[in-house]
Amino acid sequence: MDVKQLTTTSDTSPRDGADESAYLGFIGDRVRKIRVSNKMSRKALSELSGVSQRYLAQLEGGSGNISVLLLYRIAEALGERVQGLLRPDSKRETDILRMISLMKNANNEQRQQVMKILEPEQENTTIIRRLAFIGLRGAGKSTLGRMTAEKIGLPFHELNKDIEKGSGIPINEVMALYGAEGYRKLELLSLKNLVKDNKSIVLAVAGGIVNEPEAYHYLMRNCVTIWLKATPEEHMERVRNQGDDRPMAGNPDAMQQLKAMLAERQSQYAQADIVIDTSGHTKEQSLSEIINILNRQI
Repeated sequence: MDVKQLTTTSDTSPRDGADESAYLGFIGDRVRKIRVSNKMSRKALSELSGVSQRYLAQLEGGSGNISVLLLYRIAEALGERVQGLLRPDSKRETDILRMISLMKNANNEQRQQVMKILEPEQENTTIIRRLAFIGLRGAGKSTLGRMTAEKIGLPFHELNKDIEKGSGIPINEVMALYGAEGYRKLELLSLKNLVKDNKSIVLAVAGGIVNEPEAYHYLMRNCVTIWLKATPEEHMERVRNQGDDRPMAGNPDAMQQLKAMLAERQSQYAQADIVIDTSGHTKEQSLSEIINILNRQI
């Protein structure tokens, strides 16, 4: 195969003004869907293609700026032509790429107007009174979520606490008894119940919700999402300051694993309506920034 030919053909480049990040997201979604339809694990695809699981995770998450040769190896392992991963199949897919590009640059009011057209049954006037804090463990979701709720006079809920209340057992026992799949079902059920029962609420949700498309999409449709962003070092330090040494105990690779997790989830977290970088800031400074942004955008 002529690599130069692959890299110069016009069919392999974003069209109609879709930006590069939206196009990478399209390619990653295509790879993930084909892999899942083939009932292939990411580990199996990694072994067949010779591309690391970490790189595949970044690619499927839309943040992997993959080279043509690596993509060719992945296509071969999936039994696909590389052109099938690169080129939108229809005007509809091209339009979707363009919409993603436009939505990324839209403000919150514009997004809500678009969602009102696409989902006319959605009560947009109530959506903006629901806030959901997302981010990795140690981001400050519970602390800043509670402080924000007190500041603007709304009830505060930690989604995991509602899962425990609904199941009648602690989260660790939920995981032990029902596994990750059972936890995900309870997470979505608890989230839907909270949205149904509360037109105004502040939520802190588990960091892994961004890896569950149905739950994360539901959260974004029904809440203003706020990503609390920080460096891996600060995440680890905050967890340690909470008196929890489990992430580090007997695990010399804890920091590397944390960095890999943040890299894998970063593109999903970045879809949030509001991004707050808490690095080097006190909780009071971060709270002030949150309130200022809410006052401007909502």
